[in-house]
Amino acid sequence: MPASAHPLSVNQVAFIDDDEALREANIQALRLAGFEVLAFASAETALAALPDGFAGVVVSDIRMPRMDGRQLFVRLKARDEDLPVILITGHADVSEAVEAMRDGVYDFVAKPYAPDRLVSSVRRALEKRRLVLENRQLRTIADEARDDWPLIGQTPVMERLRATLRQLASADVDVLLEGETGVGKELAARALHAWGRRRDREFVAVDCAALPVQALDSELFGHELGAFNGAVRQRVGRVQQADRGTLFLDEIETLAPDAQGKFLRVLEEREITPLGSNRAHTLDLRVVAAAKGDLAEAVAAGTFRQDLFHRLDVVRIRIPPLRERREDVPLLFAHFLARACERLNGPQPSIDERVRWRLHNHDWPGNVRELGHYAQRVALGLADPAPPSIAEQPSLPARVATYEARVIEEVLAGCGGDVRSALKVLRIPRKTFYDKVARHGLDLDKHRRPR
Repeated sequence: MPASAHPLSVNQVAFIDDDEALREANIQALRLAGFEVLAFASAETALAALPDGFAGVVVSDIRMPRMDGRQLFVRLKARDEDLPVILITGHADVSEAVEAMRDGVYDFVAKPYAPDRLVSSVRRALEKRRLVLENRQLRTIADEARDDWPLIGQTPVMERLRATLRQLASADVDVLLEGETGVGKELAARALHAWGRRRDREFVAVDCAALPVQALDSELFGHELGAFNGAVRQRVGRVQQADRGTLFLDEIETLAPDAQGKFLRVLEEREITPLGSNRAHTLDLRVVAAAKGDLAEAVAAGTFRQDLFHRLDVVRIRIPPLRERREDVPLLFAHFLARACERLNGPQPSIDERVRWRLHNHDWPGNVRELGHYAQRVALGLADPAPPSIAEQPSLPARVATYEARVIEEVLAGCGGDVRSALKVLRIPRKTFYDKVARHGLDLDKHRRPR
C-alpha cells in the first residue's frame, strides 16, 4: 500500500430502526462485537447525518414510517452505488427483501434472528467496504501523483519500469512480476490495475503463502450452500471476486501443487466451478502474479509446474532491488519521511550525519519496505546507531572496489544484461570487463531480460 494510502479503518455501522427497544438491543450487540455504531430513529435523520463516501455499512429496518428501508437504500445508492446496505425484515417482508437484493442490497436479516447472524453479515459487508474504499484511494493516488510512490525514482531503470507498466496497463495482458521481498511488487501490480481499463473494478490480492490448506478451495473458488459440513451459506471465492478486475497472486511460488493445477485451468479457461456446484462461472479478469525469485529455478527444482510457469510467463518484469538504484535512496527517504511526519503531525527533523551515513552505506536488504520503516523511526526521533569509527571504516581500495562493482551492476541492469551495450557505456575492453565481473563475483544472467 502506498505511504499515503495506509490500510483504512472501516468499522462504522449506521443502524436505523424506529423501534427504540429493538434499536437499543441491536446497538448493544454490535458494540459488543467491536463495531462503532451510529444510531438513528428514522431514515431521514440518517440521510442528513451520513456523509458522502461514508466509511462503513448501513443496517436498516425495512418497515418504518414516512421513508422505509427500501426507499432509504435507493437514496443511498444514488449517492454511492458501492455502499453496502443490510435490511432487517419481518417474515412477511422476505419476498420484498429478496427483490431488493436483486437491486443491489447487500444482505437481509429476517426476524427473529440471533445477534451472531447480524454481526456476521456486518463483518463481511465491512470487509467489502474496506476493499472498495482502498481501491478508490489507490485511484486517487495514481491520478494525483503519477510519478509518486510506488514508482518514485529518477534512475534509468525506474524510468523504464514506469514506462513499461503504463504500456502494459493498457494492453491488459497477464503479467509476472519478479523481485526480492520489499521491492514493491504488489504496488507495481496495483499501478497496472489503476492505469488500465479495469481501474473501476476490484483489485483482489491473494497471499498464496498464507492460504489455509484445509480451506484452500473454498477460499479461492468459493462454495455453494451445503457443499460440505459447515457451509451454511454460499461463498464467493477470491478468484470470482476479481471478475472484471485484477487478481494479484503474491508469492505464487508457494502455492500448493494441487492448487497450481487448478489455477492453470483458471488461466487457460477463464472459468471456475465453486465447490458443490455443477455450473462453471465464466470470468473476465487480469492476472498479475509475483514471485520472490526466478520461477524458472523453481520449475527446475521440481517445486513449480512447468505448464503453469509458461502460462504465467506472458510478460515478465523484474522489479530492481534498492541496491541497484542507490541514487533513488535519498529521494525515496525524503518522500517517506515527509509522509511519516504528516501522519504523526510533527515537524520534519533535520538529517544529521548518522542518517546520511546510513542512507549512503547501508545495503537495504529489505529494500523499499525497510527504507520506509527507517524513515518512520527517524520521524519518531529514535536514535540511529553512530557510524563506524575511522578505524572501523573500509579501506580506500575496498571502497573503490565496492563502488566499481555497484557501477557495473547498475549499467548491466540498465542495459538489460546486454554485455555489448554495457561495454559501450563503460568504455573498457571486453577482457577488462570480464576480469572485473569475475573479481567482484557478479552474475550476468541476473540482468538479462527474458526474450
